[in-house]
Formats: sequence, structure tokens, C-alpha cells
Amino acid sequence: MNTLRADPPDSTVERVLLAAPRGFCAGVEMAIKALAWMVRAFEPPVYCYHEIVHNQRVVQRFEDLGVIFVDDIADVPPGRPVMLSAHGSAPEVVEAARASGRYVVDAVCPLVTKVHHEVKVRAGKGYRIVYVGHEGHEEAVGTMAVAPEAIHRVETVEEVDALPEFEQPVALLAQTTLSHRDWSDVADATRRRFPDVWMPGRSDLCFATTNRQSALMQIAPRCDAVVIIGSANSSNTRALESIARAAGCPRVHRVNGPEELPADLRGVVGVTAGASAPEDLVDAVIAHLAPTGGVEEVRFTDEDEYFPPPRNLRELLAAIDSFATFALGGSPANRPGVDDRRVRASDVLASLA
Repeated sequence: MNTLRADPPDSTVERVLLAAPRGFCAGVEMAIKALAWMVRAFEPPVYCYHEIVHNQRVVQRFEDLGVIFVDDIADVPPGRPVMLSAHGSAPEVVEAARASGRYVVDAVCPLVTKVHHEVKVRAGKGYRIVYVGHEGHEEAVGTMAVAPEAIHRVETVEEVDALPEFEQPVALLAQTTLSHRDWSDVADATRRRFPDVWMPGRSDLCFATTNRQSALMQIAPRCDAVVIIGSANSSNTRALESIARAAGCPRVHRVNGPEELPADLRGVVGVTAGASAPEDLVDAVIAHLAPTGGVEEVRFTDEDEYFPPPRNLRELLAAIDSFATFALGGSPANRPGVDDRRVRASDVLASLA
């Protein structure tokens, strides 16, 4: 039940309800730390195929450090280090990146890799694949390129109804960053059209995306306004916007940072962040809101998932660490190991600023 109250005469924010979990997911944590280590390990420029994550502030921070983001792998000069983004890349892009003597770090999220594997296996077994994903989204483009002859992308119930009749068996897969609302109606329509459709035993939808949506649903009905921190090209951020509106919140604002906040927010304001938004932006937004009654964190669940950096980057970091230890007169055998799990990507970003 919505608990809206009359607006206070001084138009101040009384309290902030802070959703948890929020912000960086495990895949984004891994990708950002990996690119930061590449920046430290190589002379500039370091290249990245597509935006490392869909957040304009994160991308800008790396650009300020000399990272060059490209949309065509051919734009990476031979021999220069290149990172492939967390959204996953087409197989031919990965092959091209590894040509010409480039040092390549593939920062694809393991959950996206799982979907790529499902596409490859099902296509190899003769299935036609119905893939629920947003047109033009980098994850969808990369996934469809795994088996372009076997895959059909849909986004609406109407597009499912327009699919041809298939003589082959049908499999149903999804873009990992879809909201449950984006997925459920289309999945139901696909199951109606193809009753024997194959689906993976574990959902393709990202657990972190689902957790952030569930956390937001807990606070949205209690809020006079909701602020969602993230960029317009972030699929999971746009999903959070839709969920807040569907929950009946009268005002929903997506912002890149505190300077985009409306001046007339008042009452109880909910705050969350998309999976590509760093925690320092959350802190800055709350500081700008300056709630007179403080901040209440409302936690839906705890997350302890961890994705290690790509193996070749771990090996490079260990080699650099060993060399530096030896050069400073220490014993490489006695040096502490490289442990990135205890380091937050938000802190790594802040240290690079």
C-alpha cells in the first residue's frame, strides 16, 4: 500500500530509503578491475572493444586515463593491448582481436558466456533458437553471432506470434540483463507457440539484475519519488525505471549523477543504482539529497558472488608483481599473493581518478 503524505512546506527530503543490493554486480566488478590493471600494466593507449560497461561516468574515467574505446576491432593497431567488454563479443571479433600480435583480455561476464555456450550446443544439436533480447544491444549482437543461422531474436509477444513454424526442435534463451517483466510475457508466448520448447535448467537472467529489481520493489511503494543512478544505454537501469513506475511510485528519475537531480524532490526518496553504476555516485546523490531524517538501507539479500579476472591477466599481474618484488630486493617466493577479491572496483576507480 502506498504511504504518501502531504508534501512538507519547506520541500526538503525527509528520508532516503536505500535499496540493497545495488550498483556493481560481480561481472562489472571483474571487468572494471581488469581494465584498471591493464591501464597500470601497459603504456597508453590501451584499447577496449565497446564500452567496458554501460555507464558514461565509468567510461569517461577510463578515457581520461588514455583508454580508447572502439566499435570495430580493426581500429585497434597491431600489437596494442585490447580488452573485450563485459557484454560478450562475437566469435569472429574474438578471433580478430587475437590476430596481429595483440595482447587480449576477454572480460566477458561468465553469465553471458553461459548463454553463448547454450546457443552453440543447441544449434549444434539442430535446434532453432528463440532468443529474447533488445535489438542492437551489444550482448544480444554478440550472442546472436554465435549461431546466426539458427537464432531468431524477439522482444515482444507480437514478434513471437510472427515467428515461422519450425520443423526442428525449439530452444528458448535470453539476454541476461532483461527484467523479469521483459522476459515473462515473451517466454509465456513462446511456450504457447512451441509447447515442447527446451529451456535451460537455470535461468539465463542475471541473478544480480533480479536482486536489484527485487530490492527496488521493496522500497518503491513507500516512496514519494525514486532516483535510479545509471546511464540511458544500460538495459538493467532502464528495467529498474520500469519497475519503479509499475510499483506505483509517482515520480521516477534516472540520473547519471547528483547534478541531474530535480530541485523539488521531497518527502521519502528511494535510491538505487544500476549494475554498472559505482558506489561513489550513490554517495554523491545521497549527499545532494541531504535527508533530514537520515538514510535507511533496506536489504533484500546479500551477494557474495565473485568472478576472478581472466586467467592470462592474472598470470601477467603475478609476473609483474614477482619482478617488482625481485627488483626491490625481496624474495618472489615469499611475496604475498595477488588477491583482488578483497578490493572493490569502486575503490579501484577512485584510486585511478
